Order: sequence, then C-alpha cells, then structure tokens
Amino acid sequence: MATGIKDIARPFEAAAVMELFPARPRVLALGEPTHGEEALLGLRNELFRQLAEQEGPRTIAIESDCVKGLVVDEYVTSGTGTLDEVMERGFSHGWGACAGNRELVRWMRAHNEGRPSADQLRFAGVDGPLEITGAAAPRQALTALHGYLTARVDADLLPCTAETLDHLLGADDRWTSPAAMTDPARSVGQSAEAARLRLLADDLVALLEAQTPHLLAQTSRGEVERARLYGRTAIGLLRYHHCMADTSPARMTRLCQLRDLMMARNLLALAERGPVLVHAHNSHLQRTRSTMRTWQGPIHWWSAGAIAGARLGRDYAFLATALGTIPHRGVDTPPPDTLEGLLYALPGSPCLIDARRLATTLGASLPAPRATPWFGYAPLDPAQLVDTDGIVFVRDVLET
Repeated sequence: MATGIKDIARPFEAAAVMELFPARPRVLALGEPTHGEEALLGLRNELFRQLAEQEGPRTIAIESDCVKGLVVDEYVTSGTGTLDEVMERGFSHGWGACAGNRELVRWMRAHNEGRPSADQLRFAGVDGPLEITGAAAPRQALTALHGYLTARVDADLLPCTAETLDHLLGADDRWTSPAAMTDPARSVGQSAEAARLRLLADDLVALLEAQTPHLLAQTSRGEVERARLYGRTAIGLLRYHHCMADTSPARMTRLCQLRDLMMARNLLALAERGPVLVHAHNSHLQRTRSTMRTWQGPIHWWSAGAIAGARLGRDYAFLATALGTIPHRGVDTPPPDTLEGLLYALPGSPCLIDARRLATTLGASLPAPRATPWFGYAPLDPAQLVDTDGIVFVRDVLET
C-alpha cells in the first residue's frame, strides 16, 4: 500500500497542481486544516506566486472580512496607505498579525508596481464581516451602497434617505454586543427597525441591478462590483443578525449556513471577474457538508465550497491540506492506520497527491479517521477522498 501511494505523490508546485485538471479551473480552492500556522501561509504564498508567473489566477482571496479586504486591494493595486496601516485595517480574525499575510501583501504590491491595471494581481476577502464573538453592524455596507446610488441615480428612485437609514440603524453597539452571540434575547436582529432595514437593503440592491447599464456608463465596472459587494454584505449581515435572535434549536446551524453562503456568493462574484485562488479552512472549501460540535451538540451545513462547486461544476477545484505533526500544538505522529499516518510515511514534504487516484489505490479498505488531536486541527475524512481533487500533505509543521 505504501508503495502505491508513493507512486502517485509529487512535489507540491503549481505545475503539478494544474496537471490534476483537464482544464484550468475558474476557482482553485486551497484548504488548510487549522489556522495560524505560518508554514501553511508560506505554501499558499509560493503557490500563488508560481500561478501568477504561469498565467494562472490573478486574484487571491482569503478567509477574511470582504469589506476590509478592499483596503488591502487598494494598497496592492495603487499603493494607497502604508503596509503597517493595511495590515491593521485590512484583515479580520487577527490575520493582519501573521507574517505570511504581511509577506503576501508586500510581494503583491512590489509585483504590481508600474504594471497596467489589467496585468495587476488582486486581493480579496471572501468572508463576511463576522467574528466568533458576533457580527458587524450593517451600517458601513448599507450607507456605502446608499451613498453610491445617491450620487448617480434620480433621487425619486431611492427607497429612503440617508437620515432614515441612520435612524433605523441606531448605535452600532446595539448590533455588535458579544452577549448576543450566546443569548438571542440580546440581539436586535428581529426588531421592527431591523425588519425595515432588510426591506430597504433589498430595494437598494434591486435598484443597483436595474440601473446597471446607466451606472456602467457613469462609473467603472470596478465601482459597480464594489457596490454589489456592499449590497451582498448588507443583506447577508441583516440575515445573520435576524438568525442571531432566533431561539430555535436550529440557530447555530442557520448561522454557520449563512456565513458560508456569504462566502460562496463572494467567491462566485470573484469568479465572474476571472480565475481566483481562494485560501480558507478545509471545512469552508470542501465539497461535502461541514460538521462542528457546539454547546447545542453537533451541527451540519453545506460549505461555501459545496455551494460554489454546485454552481461551477468542474470549474471548481479543491485541494485539501493535511498535516502529520504540529509539535508546538501537541499534535504527535499520526497512527499508521489513519490516512495521515499512511501519508506520513512518504519521503517528500510538502507533497501533492491526486485524491481520486489515492481513493482507487486504497480501494474499499479505507484507513481509519484520525482522532482530532487538538481542537483547532481537523483531520481529513478518508470518505471524502472522492470529492477532493488533491491533497497537499505537510509532514511536520514547525513553529516559526
């Protein structure tokens, strides 16, 4: 068995990745089984660099706030701001403190310097403005969309004034209280004001779409795309806040489902613009349903990758990353009868394995699932091999 797996393992590089597919995918999704490991960010950065040199995806999207990501994109394309400011303001989840993300932004800016816009690399956040402790207020997205339309369409067509929006939104801390994450009664998501805002957001997005021919003549396609991002985000946030006020047993399932739906819609919008490399947790990018254990028990929902893959078909490709050891996290050598254990015996690292050929090699006797050695690490499920295009295996992840 080990010999058969060795025969289908290759060094991890862009050329080997692209040989997995009959045609270049529109979305190449690179998952990671845990967050915060600089070694994995380094692999992502090198893959994107190689792809950019080989006329692959020109956009990289990561699991970070899509609105904050606009700050990073402006910097890498036009040099707006400083690197320190961008790392502080352009990322959510604390990702701005990661050395790998800083190096990515620095390299993209250097690469784009002096190049025409059509030849520049682009950056995007694919996540919603969401944190584990709660969700952002919808103010920024709603007022940005309203302001864009106010400056460019007949005032009689607008569903409300800026003053009406401001009154309905109220203070932002009404929306962002961390207590609402675990106590639905603390959420304003099902208040009368929130219900009115959901209708107005829908009307604003409909007006944006109806006026697209006029807006494209008045502004650039990039500005219209940004307005659409604000519209998607406003509607997604208002839905998310509505579900935060839900008292049913399905509350956490709905919240996870809505987050991945926001990610999928952002990803599909990026794919309309051109090929994209997206990097996020395996559970957000896999084609199968995701699972998480919460204080309410296990929950299941369809991932962003499953949703986007259903729309894109073979234009969506997924590479899952698996690890052997993470010594500084207490993750020791995987048992030999697990999938990670079989891969751990391979001589090269990092390596790339064709997942479907691996499934054929293993046959009906799939290896045992690896027990979760640490809460922040999600091992590969051997049953998902047939829904995965490739596996990137890193033998030992060392602290940097």
